[in-house]
Amino acid sequence: MENLNEDELAPAVIDLTNGNKLDESFLRMFGFWTKKILQHMFGGTGSSIDVSQFQIKGNKSDVSAFAKAIGNEKKYMDSIRKFGLDNPKTFKNKSKLERATGDFTRKTGLKWPFK
Repeated sequence: MENLNEDELAPAVIDLTNGNKLDESFLRMFGFWTKKILQHMFGGTGSSIDVSQFQIKGNKSDVSAFAKAIGNEKKYMDSIRKFGLDNPKTFKNKSKLERATGDFTRKTGLKWPFK
């Protein structure tokens, strides 16, 4: 059996265009790669993903909504870790996250994969 070289792996593509929004395998893949991006953002163990291998495709509005949602997801998780669940800063970040994920859902038609 031949060893796989990282240079030979295809990039992970999250395609936010209209073509495959209702496909269950797309939604599963979308959740998986979003989770991997978040793990990488937090320096997750066992996550040796090169984020430069990710491609986010879609119109400018969709990609921007994705970036805001994932950025607010990280801020909320950081706030939980630093201040706890019942801190006003955490509530503020949760509110920002809910607005960002709601905007993402409205713009793309995709449900944010985390609650």
